[in-house]
Amino acid sequence: MSLHNNNAAAHIRKMSTVQKLSGMKPGDGLIESHGKGLIKPAGQVELSETALQEEITRILTTNNPHAPQNIVRYSFKDRSYKTCIVDQMAVLFEMEGSLVHEDSDEGRRLRARGGLCEEAASVDTETEPDEEKPETPATPAEDGGEVEEVGEEDRPDSVASKIDRKELKQTNQFNFSERASQTLNNPQRDRSCQTEPPPRCTFSATASQWEIYDAYVEELQQREKSQSDDATKLKKAAKILERMVHQNIFDDIAQDFKYFEDPSDEFRDPEGTLLPLWKFHYDKAKRLSVTALCWNNKYQDLFAVGMGSYEFSKQGHGMLLIYTLKNSWFPEHVYPTTSGAMCLDIHKECSYLVAVGFHSGCVAVYNLKQEGTEPVFKSTAKTGEHTDPVWQVRWQKDDMDNNHNFYSVSADGRVVSWTLVKTELVFTDIIRLSMKGTISEGLEHAPQSSIACGTAFDFHQQIDYLFLVGTEDGKIHKCSKTYSSQFLETFDAHKMAVHAVKWNHFHPKVFISCSSDYTVKIWDHTINSPMFTFDLNAAVADVSWSPYSSTVFAAVTTDGRVHVFDLSVNKYEAICQQAVVSKKTQLTHVEFNPIYPIIVVGDNRGYINSLKLSPNLRKKPKAKKGQELPEGPEVEVAKMEKLLSLLREPEQSTF
Repeated sequence: MSLHNNNAAAHIRKMSTVQKLSGMKPGDGLIESHGKGLIKPAGQVELSETALQEEITRILTTNNPHAPQNIVRYSFKDRSYKTCIVDQMAVLFEMEGSLVHEDSDEGRRLRARGGLCEEAASVDTETEPDEEKPETPATPAEDGGEVEEVGEEDRPDSVASKIDRKELKQTNQFNFSERASQTLNNPQRDRSCQTEPPPRCTFSATASQWEIYDAYVEELQQREKSQSDDATKLKKAAKILERMVHQNIFDDIAQDFKYFEDPSDEFRDPEGTLLPLWKFHYDKAKRLSVTALCWNNKYQDLFAVGMGSYEFSKQGHGMLLIYTLKNSWFPEHVYPTTSGAMCLDIHKECSYLVAVGFHSGCVAVYNLKQEGTEPVFKSTAKTGEHTDPVWQVRWQKDDMDNNHNFYSVSADGRVVSWTLVKTELVFTDIIRLSMKGTISEGLEHAPQSSIACGTAFDFHQQIDYLFLVGTEDGKIHKCSKTYSSQFLETFDAHKMAVHAVKWNHFHPKVFISCSSDYTVKIWDHTINSPMFTFDLNAAVADVSWSPYSSTVFAAVTTDGRVHVFDLSVNKYEAICQQAVVSKKTQLTHVEFNPIYPIIVVGDNRGYINSLKLSPNLRKKPKAKKGQELPEGPEVEVAKMEKLLSLLREPEQSTF
C-alpha cells in the first residue's frame, strides 16, 4: 500500500514539472490516466448547455427506404390506374431448417437419443478427474459407527437414475377435445306409379332404289341448306363490320349529315347552298348513265338506282342497284340486266318490290327478299310487252282481288296496266296516244307518224282515276283510267320533249313539268296556261317537288347545275344555283329524301351525289307574336293557294 502511494506522488511531481516547463495550465490538452475523466477528440465541436439540453427525436419505421413508392397497376374492374401495395420486408438472413414438435413421437425419440449420448459423455468426463483426486477422509458418524460410502446408484445425477426415472405426462398445449354426435336416419319410403302403355301399330314397307336415292338427295339438300345458313350468318357479320369501318372513315361526313347547319345563311338570306355529302359509284357501271332514282318510303336511307344509256347507238346491258346511306362503297343489291334499265319505282307498302322498265320494252318486278339476280315477274312478247323503250313506271293501289299492279308508259304510245297474278304479268291497255286530239282505235295498224311517244306520266294522289301523260312532241294530256276514248284535256306545254311531269304533294290542282326547251312550268290543271315559267338556260333533265313544302322544288340541267326554287320566297328566280359536277358532265335525275333534308342527283357517268340543303332552302314561315305556328298539309295548301290567287285574274301574266 505504501509502495503504491509513493508511485502516485512521484507521477504528480513529474506532471507539475512538465507544466511549469511548457507554460501550460493544469487540465489543458492532457488526458489523465486515472479516474473516470472524459476523453475528447481534438476536432470535437463545443456545444452550449442549451444545445446539449435539446432533444432530437428519431422515429424508426418498418418501411424499406429503398422500396419504390410510385408503382401503379391498371384495374380492369374500376377501369382506372391505382397504386399498389409495395412489400416493405427486407430479408437479411435466410436459412432452411427442420423443426420437430417436442411432444411428437419423433421428437421424443430424438430427445431420448440425445439424452443418452449426453449422459454417456458426462460419465466419461466425470470418471477421469475422480481417479486423479486424492481420497477424501471419511467423516466419522456421530454415534461412532462405521463410515458408509455413497454408491453411484444413490446419486441423483447418475445415468441409472435418469433411465429409471419415469417421464411426466405432458399436458395438452392446444386444449383439444374430441366430440361426436349421431343423427337420426330418415325412414325410407317406396313410391311407384304405372302409366298406360303407348299405342302400338304394325308398319311395313318396301325400300326401292328410288326411295333410297330420294332419301340421300333430301339429306344432301339439308346439308347444303345448313351450309348456306352459315354463309348467310358470315355475310351478315361481314356487312356489319364493313358499315362500321365505313362510318369510322367517313365520320366527318356523317357528322355533317346529322348536325351541320351552314351559319353563312344568316348573311345571304334568302339564298342557300348545297353541302356535298357521300358520293356513290359502282365500278362495273362505269360507262352507264343514271337513268332512274327512287327512295324507299319504309327505309329512308335506302334508294334504288337504274343504270342504262340514253344514246340509241350505245345500247347494251344495264343494272339495278340498291344503295344505302350507311355504305357508299358498294351497293346492297346488284341486279345485272341484259337491257338498260330506263325507269323504276318502289312499292310504298311492300318496299321489297321494285318495278323496272327497260329499253327493250320489257317490264319486270324484282323481289329484294329473294336470292338471285333474276326478276320474279317479267313480260314477254306474248304477254304484251312494249315495242319501244319504257320511260316511266308507277305502282298503284291493289285491285279488287288484292293483286299488286303498276302502270307503264312507252315510246310506242301505249299506257299499260300490269297485274301480278300468281307467277305471271297480266296486261291491260289503258290508253293509246296519237298525234291527233283523239285516240285511234286499231292503233297497231296505224302509221308510225301518227303515234305520240309517251315520255313521262304521273297519277293524282287523291283522285285515283286521273293521271297526266307527257309526250315527245311537248304536249301534256290529262287522262282518265275509266274513260279511254279521248283525252280529258291537252296542254300545249313545251316546244320539245317533256322529260318529267309530277303532281304537287299537297295542292290537288297543281303539277309541274320540265323539258329540253330549257323551261320549267307550273300548272293548274283547271287552267290551260302555265301559272309560272322559269328559263334555266340549259336543257332540264328532271324536276322534283319537295316533301316538306308545297312551294319548294328542285331541277337539274345538262350543264351540271342544281336549281332549287321556293315560290313563297322568290317567284322569279331560284334561291340556289350550284354546280355539283364538272361542265362536261350532264345531270340526269334528282330526288328528295322523304324524311331527311337531302337530295340525290345522278349524272351520265354513273355517279350519284348526295347533297344537304342549307337552312334557307327549307325555311318555315315565322309565327307572329303571341300566335302558334300552324302545321299540317292544310297550311301548305293555303300557302300555294295564296300564290295562285295572285295569278287567277282576268289578265294573266307569265313569269
